[in-house]
Amino acid sequence: MKILYAIQGTGNGHVSRAREIIPILKKYGELDILISGTQADVNLDEEIKYQFKGFGFDFGTKGGIDYKSSFRKADFSQLIKDIRNLPVKDYDLVINDFEPVTAWACKLRGKKSVALSHQSAFLSPKTPIISGIHLGAIILKNYAPATDKVGFHFERYDDFIRTPVIRSEIRNLKPENLGHYTVYLPAYSDEFILKKLSKHPGQKFQVFSKHTREDYSQENVEVYKVNNEKFNLSLAKSEGLLTGGGFEGPAEALFLGKKLLCVPMFHQYEQQCNALAAEKMGATVIWSEKEFDQKLNHWLKNAEPIQVNFPDETEEVIKNLIEKYS
Repeated sequence: MKILYAIQGTGNGHVSRAREIIPILKKYGELDILISGTQADVNLDEEIKYQFKGFGFDFGTKGGIDYKSSFRKADFSQLIKDIRNLPVKDYDLVINDFEPVTAWACKLRGKKSVALSHQSAFLSPKTPIISGIHLGAIILKNYAPATDKVGFHFERYDDFIRTPVIRSEIRNLKPENLGHYTVYLPAYSDEFILKKLSKHPGQKFQVFSKHTREDYSQENVEVYKVNNEKFNLSLAKSEGLLTGGGFEGPAEALFLGKKLLCVPMFHQYEQQCNALAAEKMGATVIWSEKEFDQKLNHWLKNAEPIQVNFPDETEEVIKNLIEKYS
């Protein structure tokens, strides 16, 4: 069986999930890997058959997406060429983790494909979403179309939705509480984060930053370059995680039994919906910058750890897909 597995490279969640899925896919056939996007901090450590620029959104430093930078960097003519030239017909099974080149190449050629992603969970009307009409909802439904889908979310809101893929390296950790808080807020500048955390001199924070080239300390805050192994250990030994509105990071914190505070990017529909779902599970959410100080203070003093035992379903999910398309 010849398999193409396409991965969205923006952010860390897709690549982290791929690290678990790729070894399983290799058991079932000849695997080629495609990745598009450029903002991941986690290495895949696999041979990449196709690497494209694709089209993604840049994180800013003020709590949201930098749309000007995103569209300035976009090369739509190259994107169209990549879609037209990708030989998806050569594969028996095409699996897509929110990657647009492969998705649209399959759609334009009438090739069946499977969306295996967190974003697929939003195709169910049962998944928690924020109220109102949002451009982000349209983007989620049309960015990487597929003929079949398996979604991942905090709960099994629908028949095709499974619980999160928790990395083996996280499952194998032995969590403890050494009293510090782990912080990962890539959409904010270090200056903003340090200003907020310095108001709590009695607490220790370990910040993992996309915006620094050197590790450094400032009063009660240690700032590190993003490093997967260091982050995992910091989280495992922390009292809690202060992070954005992503999916995999909060899921890992819940699995490890940590306090969780989410700061979803403003005007980023998916992150806002993720935060809503996390809030329903007991997490604290900062919905606007004006409530940042008050909610952070309350969370540090009063929040309780949340323990969620997400079962390891990854092998079963992949086996079911292989059997369906063999």
